[in-house]
Amino acid sequence: MRGSLIILDRDGVINEDSDAYIKSLAEWIPIPGSIEAMAKLSQAGYTLTVATNQSGIGRGYYDVATLEAMHTRLRELLAEQGGKVDYIAYCPHVNADNCHCRKPKPGLLQEIAEHFDADLRQAIVVGDSLRDWQAAAVVGAAYVQVRTGKGERTLTDGKLPADIPVFNNLADYAASLLGRIPA
Repeated sequence: MRGSLIILDRDGVINEDSDAYIKSLAEWIPIPGSIEAMAKLSQAGYTLTVATNQSGIGRGYYDVATLEAMHTRLRELLAEQGGKVDYIAYCPHVNADNCHCRKPKPGLLQEIAEHFDADLRQAIVVGDSLRDWQAAAVVGAAYVQVRTGKGERTLTDGKLPADIPVFNNLADYAASLLGRIPA
């Protein structure tokens, strides 16, 4: 079934985004409804993963331990709702590092595919930025755009293909995918 593997961007899709970076656990604030949406998708049998650029590490704004604390909190909140995230892949590099993992390059998505022995052409990527779509396009994954985070700005710049499905937020996308009308 296309889409049993869902790859979520983190900042702007799951939690609030900031142009000044999410640098601490206190700054990591879930977007209303996102945790519940992830839990419902998990409960419905979807494999939930996260692919996130975290150049704040490479810039020295925070360390890996701080990032792991954010991801531990995500896992705790999901567990409280009866869900789980199956895998988190992150890129700690800055653009100048010219790594293979920083989106829009496909390395994070390929890491997830390798971990699950999955065909990315059967996956769905949910993002809020042009680089999320570009990474998905390179590997042939389906793409869904949300308006949260940088989503509205990304839609306004006109660089995304016009036929990409757009949802207000992750909760609306999950409700649509699961055949439920948003509350």
